[in-house]
Order: sequence, then C-alpha cells, then structure tokens
Amino acid sequence: MYFPVAGIEVAPWVPFLAGFLVALVCGMGGFSGANLLLPFQMSVLGFTTPAVSATNHLFNIVAIPGGVYRFIREGRMVWPLTWVVIAGTVPGVLLGVFLRVQYLPDPERFKIFAGLVLLYIAYVMLRSLLKAPPKEGQGSGPASAEKRFQELVANFRHQDAASRQPLPRVELNQVGLKSIDYTFYGERVSAPTLGIFGLSALVGVVGGMYGIGGGAIIAPFFVAVFRLPIYTIAGACLMGTFLTSVVAALFYQLLAPFYPDLAVAPDWRLGILLGSGGLLGMYAAARLQKFVPAQLIKWVLAAILLFSGGRYLLAPLF
Repeated sequence: MYFPVAGIEVAPWVPFLAGFLVALVCGMGGFSGANLLLPFQMSVLGFTTPAVSATNHLFNIVAIPGGVYRFIREGRMVWPLTWVVIAGTVPGVLLGVFLRVQYLPDPERFKIFAGLVLLYIAYVMLRSLLKAPPKEGQGSGPASAEKRFQELVANFRHQDAASRQPLPRVELNQVGLKSIDYTFYGERVSAPTLGIFGLSALVGVVGGMYGIGGGAIIAPFFVAVFRLPIYTIAGACLMGTFLTSVVAALFYQLLAPFYPDLAVAPDWRLGILLGSGGLLGMYAAARLQKFVPAQLIKWVLAAILLFSGGRYLLAPLF
C-alpha cells in the first residue's frame, strides 16, 4: 500500500499492528504511544519530513477516544485536572508546531531534540522509581492508595459476577486556583493548579514540535514530581493529548500551503491506519490497567523511554 505524503510503500497490517501495540503498552501509563510511533515511522518506515509529526497527532486523534471512553465509564476521569492540562497545552502546541516547521525540518537535528526529550522524561521516571519506599507505618499517599486499589481489584476479580459491586469512583473534593483536591480509594490527593498549568504550557511547546500531544511528558511528571496516583491521571493526560493533537494537526494542515517544497500536512491514510490499531489498543489498555501493578507500569514506561531516547542519540555513531 502506497502512502503519498510519507512517500513510502508498506503492507497495511504493519502500521495497524504498530499502532495497536504501542497504544496497548503506553495507554496504561496515560499516553498514547505516539512518542514510540515517531521513531518507528522515521527509522523503520523512512518517513522523516515534518509531516511525520503531523501524522503522529492524527494517530492520537483516532486512537485516544477508545481509552478516554473506558476511563470515563470506570469513574477514573478527573475532569478539573483535564481542563487545566488542556488550558496550558493548547497555546503551547501552536508555538511548538511553528518551531518544528521553521527550525527543525532536518531529520538529524530533530532526532537529537527528540532523543534529549525522551531521555529527560526517562530520568524523571527512574529517579522517582529508585527512591527508597516508605517505611512500615508511613504508607499514606498515592503509593498507598495505588496498593489498596490493586487489592480491591484483586478481590473484585474473584467475586461471583452476579454479586459484584461496582468499583469505587474518584471523588472530587475541591477545585480552585491553588489546588485540585480529590479522593482516590481513601487517600486525599492534592494537585497544584498553577504548577500543572505552567508545566502543561511548556509541555505543549515540546509536544507540538515532537508530535506527541504532550501526554508522554505530562504523565511521568504527574507521577514523579506531583506524586499523583497513576490510576487517576491516565484519563486526564489522554484527554489533554487528544484535544491538543486536534489543534496541532489542523495547524500543520493550515501551514502546509506556506511551505510548498516541504511535506508538512499529515499523511491522512497512514495516520488513520495507525490510529485504527491504536483505538483498539487504547481501549484494551484502559480496561486492563486496573489489573496491572502501578510499579510495573512505571518501570515499563521508563524502560521504553530510555531505549527510544538512547537510540536516537546513539544512532549517528553507528
């Protein structure tokens, strides 16, 4: 199958399967997997123009609704957190798109930028994971809530289907400029509103350039820096990524006529095919997340980020 904007020919099942697998793995951590699809498209498929970032955003648009729907249905969507993320990332992503087209059209320069971004995210995740666990009797906080959630889900799975009670939902306590407070399985969680807004604005710029919508950067920061339970931030990060990707993809399309000698607009055929696989993978990830230990999810994400970032930076040496 030929993809005209990308200028490549590949069997249609290859991008479909790639979209499914990355969404399945990464969706559990709160991002779509577009950060892994970018090296796949550039290094495996040979799609290296700025249009690859636009196509990545198109993948997000098609894939993410499957996961968001499931998180909403299970009551693990913290809407105020979602709106703050969107308010910060949307303006930033417009600037990021412009910077990508204007200053980083060369694939080699862009690979260095992408590698540094991924390695920094991996560093933040690993620093958090390698911290000493709390001592016995100091079990309050997100980690404790995640542990109780896992225990509750384990018991839920062994109950008879006819007598099962619905799993508890996230309860919103207070929303303000200072913080967003909610309760997650008996633990009160507080997220700094302005801190999240500022982070989201910076992430929007990087996400717009990279073609990831920002979820791959925001999710690790939420977990490692703001110490929010991973089971409650995935839906918000994905929803924020979805809306910012809509803005970014449209902006790439609008910029295309101003760069007639450069492929800028998304490859719609490839993006929809990648996203169709991602849609199924994202739904499966949201459904399976509650059955997977939080620490395992975090270690897998850190390993993926470390591998993909290192591959970008080391590629010129080989």
